[in-house]
Amino acid sequence: MGTTKRRSPLTDWTVLVPVLALVALVFSWGRELPGFAVVLVALCLAGAVLAAVHHAEVVAHRVGEPFGSLILAVAVTVIEVALIVTLMADGGDKSASLARDTVFAAVMITCNGIVGVSLLVGALRNRIAVFNPEGSGAALATVATLATLSLVLPTFTTSKPGPEFSTGQLTFAAVASLALYGLFVAVQTVRHRDYFLPVDTGRDADPQEDHAAPPTDRAALLSLGLLLVALVAVVGDAKAVSPTIETAVAKAGLPQAVVGVIIALLVLLPETLAAVRAARRDRVQTSLNLAYGSAIASIGLTIPAIALASIWLSGPLMLGLGPVHMVLLALTVVVSTLTLAPGRATLLQGGVHIVVLAAYLFLAVSP
Repeated sequence: MGTTKRRSPLTDWTVLVPVLALVALVFSWGRELPGFAVVLVALCLAGAVLAAVHHAEVVAHRVGEPFGSLILAVAVTVIEVALIVTLMADGGDKSASLARDTVFAAVMITCNGIVGVSLLVGALRNRIAVFNPEGSGAALATVATLATLSLVLPTFTTSKPGPEFSTGQLTFAAVASLALYGLFVAVQTVRHRDYFLPVDTGRDADPQEDHAAPPTDRAALLSLGLLLVALVAVVGDAKAVSPTIETAVAKAGLPQAVVGVIIALLVLLPETLAAVRAARRDRVQTSLNLAYGSAIASIGLTIPAIALASIWLSGPLMLGLGPVHMVLLALTVVVSTLTLAPGRATLLQGGVHIVVLAAYLFLAVSP
């Protein structure tokens, strides 16, 4: 009788792909890439996204919700902040609005794209997507407050000309963002953790997963390390191909804000895939945790980082949104409030969010 050889975990694609993507980052960093190299880096980026989703799910299975979605959201956002600061340092005056464009794109993609797709998937599977209105509503209120303080008010303040904060105003926005983010994390993980747990619908969402033993501490730590490697590779490879993206955007005659949209789409791919997979398992609350947690982290961590980086970054820092984007933000908040209030959603609510995102993307290309 033959014996079955056990494959070493070190030869698994979820281990090899992040390492290869990191190697691609090392060899492409700071270099002008030819066409074939851009394609290779893009393939490594896509593989790293899939690997990041896998390792995030392993960690989430070990630590449980809502800690799992919080780890992925924070990890992605911290590296996103590093990418924004790096691009702003390299870009000069033309990148003055990059932070605003990327953060607002992240808010629209998470609150409309990830939420909309998750509701569609959940409603298609079970006719009704069920979630916790207390936790999701609190998260939405935090997103709306952070977005208004950091992205709307600079358009109306008068201490500096243009949609900019003065030094004191930027400091206040940074401190308020950090305080709100810290308070939200405390409520989500300690004080009212039950508000952010998946709702028990009585349906057997995924028997195989429900009865699977949690990974060992060693496996979870390995996945956490590989998750960080994969996310560094995702954002680094995105930066490596960003000159090609900027050149293509300029040649196509598109607005500079499109660059921020593309960066946000690339960076948020891991969370989008993880949210969709959670919705397929009838865990829409986990999907909403990922979406709103990412939006909160994107603003709550980016604004303080940009405020700190402005000490050595030269040039203006444009944070205020224009009239069209403020209308879209207001529409997003109103629609999201109506979606979350009942704790149940149908295909219609998911479709409405997708249409709002489509309007944002269309107007970004054709303002």
